[in-house]
Amino acid sequence: MQGYLGSYATLGLVLAAGVLVFVGAFGANRLLRPAHPAEPAGKRLTYESGVDPVGGDWAQAQIRYYVYAYLYVLFAVEAVFLFPWAVVFDRPGFGLLTVAEMGVFVAVLALGIVYAWRKKILTWT
Repeated sequence: MQGYLGSYATLGLVLAAGVLVFVGAFGANRLLRPAHPAEPAGKRLTYESGVDPVGGDWAQAQIRYYVYAYLYVLFAVEAVFLFPWAVVFDRPGFGLLTVAEMGVFVAVLALGIVYAWRKKILTWT
């Protein structure tokens, strides 16, 4: 498959193979499945961790749990940026400017933690 349309022909063959695998899988599923699958008693009941549910289906969650989760994700994702910096910092050519940039980054993180601490978001009641 050479020439201008060679890459398009390759793409077309890959797409056709993908469609054939998809159709073949669904066809095999239709042929191999039971005609009338058994419906045991209690199959469609909800359960939680293998235990029958107790109480109603609505429960109110306090907002502070979401705040803790949000703060964790925020600082965990920002902490991930420290690892590539630590790897690059060891290479030659990255000097005082790299340290200053990371200092600004860590200062913004610290400012966020201080803000959350001052607003008493981090206190567990």
